Amino acid sequence: MRLAIYIGKESDDSGRRIADMVRSLAAGGHDLYELKGGECPDRNTDMLLSVGGDGTFLYSSKLVIDSGIPVVGVNLGRVGFLSENRPEDVAEALLSGEYTIENRAMLRAEVSPEVASVSMWDYALNEITVHRNGSAMLGVDVDLDGVRLPTYWADGLVVSTSSGSTAYSLSVGGPIVLPESRVLIISPIAPHNLNIRPLVVPDTSVLTLRMHSRDGSFTLTADNRAVDVAENIVVEVSVAQFSLKRVRLNRSNFINALTEKLFWGEDVRNVR
Repeated sequence: MRLAIYIGKESDDSGRRIADMVRSLAAGGHDLYELKGGECPDRNTDMLLSVGGDGTFLYSSKLVIDSGIPVVGVNLGRVGFLSENRPEDVAEALLSGEYTIENRAMLRAEVSPEVASVSMWDYALNEITVHRNGSAMLGVDVDLDGVRLPTYWADGLVVSTSSGSTAYSLSVGGPIVLPESRVLIISPIAPHNLNIRPLVVPDTSVLTLRMHSRDGSFTLTADNRAVDVAENIVVEVSVAQFSLKRVRLNRSNFINALTEKLFWGEDVRNVR
């Protein structure tokens, strides 16, 4: 296979582990080359190795967008749900063929009137958010397939895929959702409504967001990219027509990842 490698941030120790992985893959007959400075994989690439943490994986997903090139996460970060695999395990799995390719839903944000700075990165793997960029609270009116929801008065709103349920959505009180679930999660950020809760909707839904604030503007984000836009911007969020192909090693297990990385259900009584 022809393998592209994108490396986020590496230390002296991680550099050695990356070099060992590359040597093992090259010895197994794979053709490898490294991507630099926003460079996208060439059309003959069979797979992209994203080396770093989940932030690096999100950046790597932007490099492949709708090319159909699968991405495998090589973990050099701390938690890592998208990029969860040790370099040693990746080399072993790719050489033995012990992996599968799964489809992860991508979100698309369409804004009107059009904003040039948004059109450069209007897709996201984890979440699209709107967030206040000043001291005033943000009011977010949401139409769900044309049906108006109660206004969210909050610091902002997160619209997340199932992949993003363990990211920003989790930190604002959203539910944990298995990655294969075909849903979207709507979660307010620090809401000033006592009776409002995160909402799970089908991933066929189209969400139309209208914002109003005394600050006159707000921040729109797509994963780890952000831009400030005017209050009159309308944001339509839906699932993209293409998905991200993510490589999952056969030994990978989402439930185990929750218990090992987030200490889910940690209790002194749970001794086996």
